[in-house]
Amino acid sequence: MARKQRSQSTNIHESFSDMALLMLATFVFLLVMIMITSKLAEENQLPRLKASVSELQKKLENAESINRRLLGDMDSMVNMTVESQMEHSLEAVGLGKNSKNRKDFDLFVKGLENIPGDSLHLMVDGTGSMHGATTFLIPVLRVIVIRSGKRLDAITWFSDGTAATYQGTMGSMFDNLMSGAPFIGSEETIGKAFRHAVREAPIPGAYLLIGDEPSDDTIHPFDIPSPVFTIPIGKENADTAWAYRKLADETGGKMLQLVFQ
Repeated sequence: MARKQRSQSTNIHESFSDMALLMLATFVFLLVMIMITSKLAEENQLPRLKASVSELQKKLENAESINRRLLGDMDSMVNMTVESQMEHSLEAVGLGKNSKNRKDFDLFVKGLENIPGDSLHLMVDGTGSMHGATTFLIPVLRVIVIRSGKRLDAITWFSDGTAATYQGTMGSMFDNLMSGAPFIGSEETIGKAFRHAVREAPIPGAYLLIGDEPSDDTIHPFDIPSPVFTIPIGKENADTAWAYRKLADETGGKMLQLVFQ
């Protein structure tokens, strides 16, 4: 009987030993598979990572170049008078002193002096038809505000039933306009934009509407609390001129003409 018990004990130890070896082999197999998978993933991801790093380096270099140029422009304008700064902005958009369009611009600015009150709220068309105007829009708007002698209280852009109003410093408002306005879309929802502007900002001395097409929705002039001075830009459009003149007349404002050729 004693001999039989020893045999059973030996078999149990051998079974546990076999199981341990099997588990060890399984562990080694899984470890090898993980290492192989990691290696393959690393080889596949490495080119993508290198490409991403290269792209980021290019973007960084471009950003540094733009930053150096902007710092240079700022340094050059530090000692300029307000008049010199405006001339610099006008030169950048093709409205220098020797430009054939400069006379029209001076006449246009003269008309701004008739705007009542001491504050302005700019209403800017942010649809796709205005996309081509973005290169000169901000410098021209800045000069318009400075030449008008008014305080810029707010800017509202509108497009396809959406509008956003910005307040703050002139620089921050123009920055927000360029980064926030989509300059896409096809519906000039001016009526909705004025309702939005009246809710979102204090009542100004006058509103200044800049766009190139008539409104696609209904405008309620009696709900606009200040005169609207309208500025149709771009190529002459009879429908736009009629709509902008009508809105100005109905609110006690005036249409001011500026055509870029």
